[in-house]
Amino acid sequence: MALQCGIVGLPNVGKSTIFNALTESGIPAENYPFCTIEPHIGIVELPDDRLAQLSNIYQPKLTTPATVEFIDIAGLVRGASRGEGLGNQFLGQIRQTSAILHVIRCFEDENTVHVDGAINPLRDVETIETELLLADLSALEKRKIKLEKNSNVSDKDSYKKLEIIDNLIKECSSGISARRIELSDGDMSYKKSLQLLTDKPVLYVANVDEKSITSFQKNDFIKDLKHHASKEKNKIIYLCGSIEEEISHLTFEEKPTFLESYSLNEPGLNKVIRSSFELLNLEIFFTCGEKEVRAWTITKGTTAPRAAGNIHSDFERGFIKADVFHYSQIIENKSEKALRNLGLIRQEGKDYIVKDGDCIYFKFNV
Repeated sequence: MALQCGIVGLPNVGKSTIFNALTESGIPAENYPFCTIEPHIGIVELPDDRLAQLSNIYQPKLTTPATVEFIDIAGLVRGASRGEGLGNQFLGQIRQTSAILHVIRCFEDENTVHVDGAINPLRDVETIETELLLADLSALEKRKIKLEKNSNVSDKDSYKKLEIIDNLIKECSSGISARRIELSDGDMSYKKSLQLLTDKPVLYVANVDEKSITSFQKNDFIKDLKHHASKEKNKIIYLCGSIEEEISHLTFEEKPTFLESYSLNEPGLNKVIRSSFELLNLEIFFTCGEKEVRAWTITKGTTAPRAAGNIHSDFERGFIKADVFHYSQIIENKSEKALRNLGLIRQEGKDYIVKDGDCIYFKFNV
């Protein structure tokens, strides 16, 4: 399953700096608006110690991690929904993503200009969210007109869709993002099909300065932002873009000492990647053997046959059963042979719901 996160925010908040650190791609990150015009795409490995430990046990020829795809989208500005700053193009790029990483500047720096002249994270967030809401309202109005034009008054399905759209227009017009609008299960399915920008899950990435990285609670810019994130049911994490970019250029041996100098346990970008997974309700299962140990991405609640389909469609179509044990069990017992002797490898059928950290061998016949 592909996970695609769009990195958005106003110009000069640190989006490209953070993208550079994530992907080590070295794209421009200059101090002027619209440095990024075309979206840059990078594929990043999911940090997961479990994969390394499984590889130590199996000693495979190949170890393949799960990945996250990040897209660096140009800075949005006020009026983007009306086409300002190539807004229509940039909003279209956001629409293709699975989730939104909203980078917000929470530090002063006289050498880096702010597009609105002063630092105000809450205002910046509201600017972006207003533009996304306006874009959604425009899309909903167009969908309503099309439905009214092409539908029959007696068509119950069309009438229901119009009812949902009218409700969405009313709520979004009041400043309520689509993700906060509760509907019945059937209606939620239709809402998802509309691909509204404000229906996408959002992670706030507060970009702080070096002084605040270990004491962000003392950063005055953070307080209102935390309250707003809670109201919008969004998660928030904190990092320092300039530190993360510096970490990305260090060797493996140099990183621990550098992190220790800032009292950090790991790069902040690891939190970004893992939080992106959590944002979309995803989890990992593993396939293990002498040829390859590999991490696979699935949505929570996925059945064994559907999980098998991630490997190959034939696995799902001809699914018979699955041999399953949990990662923690093989780490404790050191080998599959030990697990078999202890009776810890289970056989599961078509109704089995795969758990995060399961190690699975699928049996199928086509």
